[in-house]
Parts: sequence; C-alpha cells; structure tokens
Amino acid sequence: MDSAATPRRGGSTSRRASRRRAVELLYEAAQRETDPVELLKSRVGSTDAEPVSDYAITLVEGVTAHRERIDELLSEHAQGWTLGRMPPVDLSVLRIGVYEMLWSADVPDPVAIDEAVGLAKELSTDDSPRFVNGVLGRIGSIADRLRAVL
Repeated sequence: MDSAATPRRGGSTSRRASRRRAVELLYEAAQRETDPVELLKSRVGSTDAEPVSDYAITLVEGVTAHRERIDELLSEHAQGWTLGRMPPVDLSVLRIGVYEMLWSADVPDPVAIDEAVGLAKELSTDDSPRFVNGVLGRIGSIADRLRAVL
C-alpha cells in the first residue's frame, strides 16, 4: 500500500512490536467497550496516534472477525477460568495467540505460543506467562484438528 494513502500506517515494524501494538489496541477497545476495528480505524487515520503496522491491523481485524470462536476455545481450555475473570491484558494476548495458531498459516504454533508468553511476561503479571502458556499449549495440542474444521 502506498504510504501517501495512509501516512500513519507503519509497515516496517517487527512482528513482535506489531503484536504488542495489537494487544494494546484490543485492550483499549475492551476498556472503552468499543469495537476494536472502529478504534483501529480511528488510529490508522489519525496524525496524533502512534502508527499502526500492517501486521497489527491484520491481528486486530482477525481477532475481531473470529472472536466468537476464539472465545469459545479459550473458555473450553482455560481450566477453571472464565473470560470475565481473566486479566484483560492476558485475554488480549490469548486471543492473538489463538488467532495466529489457527488463522495465520505463516506463523508456526510454537512461535505463536512463544510470542504470546513473551508478551505476557512483558505486559502482565508474574503468573500470566505460565497461564498463557498452559492455555495456548492445550489449544496447540489440538490445533491441527481445529484448523481442519475451520
């Protein structure tokens, strides 16, 4: 895409930075109780906001498009945890991890899990990395079957 068409859309940031930005956007949308894609649109077009990379856009749009199925899987595999009980940052990290495992063909499952654990270490509580690893590990163990029925 031509940079003149969307001057605040960044294209060269690392995937790790893009994942972090996507977590921030999903978290903010949840806190504001607004649609993540609408928030994203306001940020991509704004000259005041931090640029949003193409991959961050892909993640936010993908998580939003598949959120119902992602949340079903998280509810099934987050043993003893409801979505409402999860820290909001962890929930955003988990949603991105599940999206990457099931709908991002170019991201191997172990990479999606490792990146999500890294984000949890960076952005959340001391217990979050282990929690994120456990939930995504359980989903990862059946990811091939899940992808087959998507």
